[in-house]
Formats: sequence, structure tokens, C-alpha cells
Amino acid sequence: MNRGYDGNPIFAGNVTKSHFLDYLESAVTEMKMRIFAYCIMDNHYHMVLENTTGKMSDFMKLLNGNFGMYYRKRFGGQGYVFQSRFKSTIIEDDGYLIQSIIYTLQNPVRAGLVTRANHYTWSSSHCYFSPELSKIVDTQYVNELFGSKDSLFGTCDSMGRKELCIIKSEYGEILGSSEFIDTAFDKFDRRQRPTEQSIGSQRRDELYYEPVEKVIQEFQTRNDTDIYAIDTRSLKGQRLRGELLLNLKEGAGLSYKEIAGIEIFKNLKFSTLRSMYRNMKQKRSR
Repeated sequence: MNRGYDGNPIFAGNVTKSHFLDYLESAVTEMKMRIFAYCIMDNHYHMVLENTTGKMSDFMKLLNGNFGMYYRKRFGGQGYVFQSRFKSTIIEDDGYLIQSIIYTLQNPVRAGLVTRANHYTWSSSHCYFSPELSKIVDTQYVNELFGSKDSLFGTCDSMGRKELCIIKSEYGEILGSSEFIDTAFDKFDRRQRPTEQSIGSQRRDELYYEPVEKVIQEFQTRNDTDIYAIDTRSLKGQRLRGELLLNLKEGAGLSYKEIAGIEIFKNLKFSTLRSMYRNMKQKRSR
């Protein structure tokens, strides 16, 4: 999950929620992530997903980064759009997965916005047991978990406003049994001891890069400019665009494909971006 900075209502209104869903669909398609449930509230969102490709960090970076840039372009202002990188909880098995899906769908009920989960528009509640195939959610798997629409929303009703029994640890939050926690800790410890070879082969490690919107915000503050107002026809504008490219590559760890999706770089070929990056690195070293 993630929320607006200082609890700001960054998803207030149907238009922003609709745009977030567009970015979610795009990120799911590109990163091949498997989504079981989602819910978009005014100041935060929840998702239940399976990290099928091992690129959850890249997926969240793409989703939050794209929406953050859209939000600043539409509403203006500076600073962070989201409170932090993102918050995640590991889930043990289907039994706990069911609890997590229900908890996610019940968000608007707990907030007092609706009396039943399926009355809320901006969640995946309307996707299940529907003749129309969802482009975001793996509805077939969830349908098999619950068996019927009555069972799904009956379970939602029975849960009411209950919270999840999440265990907090030094490794993060876990939804599971005590036996699973020991196994998860052991796997985490092994993953934190990479070999020198694996460290060298990592293209982008989430431990070493900043969120995209943070890099952009600091660039704008440092140069007293808005990236959408830079005139790239001028020498100064071209220099600023080159500096931004360098920051996005080395500060946020973005690929050329991801950078090309940002408005100021949209008309540039990958070969041009590579040349620009090499030139800026040479200038910096000099």
C-alpha cells in the first residue's frame, strides 16, 4: 500500500482515480504482475499481488512514478506525492490471501463510505464473477477461492470492520502462522547475503536508488524550475534536460525505456538518450 504525503487526498475525485487505474493497467501489462485485489481511497490505495516476476520494486516504482508525475503536472506544486516508497506485507498461503483480499475490499466500509464492499466503485469488487474479463485483476483465481459471488461478499459482510492480525518484525510485516514466520526469516537472511558476482550483475537494486518523484523534485528545487516548463529549444533547456537524464539514470536507476516515457524525453530515440547520458557523464567528470 501507499498513501499521499502527510495524508493528502491525492486520489480525490473520479478523474484522478481513473488515471491511477490506467497507470496500474499499464504497469501490470509491462511488468507482468499478478493482481488479486485493489482498492483506491482518497488518500491511499491497497493492492494484493503476487510478485510473479520478482520485479515488485520496479513495478511499484513505475506505478507510483507515473502517477506522481501526472499529479504534479495536473495540480502543480512541489515535493513528494507519496508518503514513502511503499509498504508491503508478505502473505503465507491461500487462507491468509482470502483474509487479505477481504480486508482490501472492506476499506471503504471501514471508512464509512458504503455499507457493502460491492457498492464501492473504485475497488476490484465489481471485477469478480463478471462476464467481462478484467485487464488488471486475476479474477479467475479469486473466483475459485470463493466459489460464488454470494460467498465472496458474504465473507466481506461477516468480516465487517475487523483489522488483519499482522505480525510486525525487524524484517517487515507478515500475515501468516508462527511456523511460516520462521521460514520467511530464514529466506530473508539468505537473500541478504548475496555473492560478489550477484551484486555485480544487479542492474537496479532498490537499496541504492531513490524514488523517481524524489529525484525529480530535488532537481526542480535545485534548478528552480518545473520539468514541464523547460524549453529544450534553448541551450539552457538542453543542458537542464541532460542533467535530468543523468539524475534519472544514476539517482533513480531508470532504464532508457522508462525515461522515454517522461514528457520532456518523449521525442528522443534510445540512441539519442544514450549519447546524451555519455556526454553528461563526461562533462561531469571534467
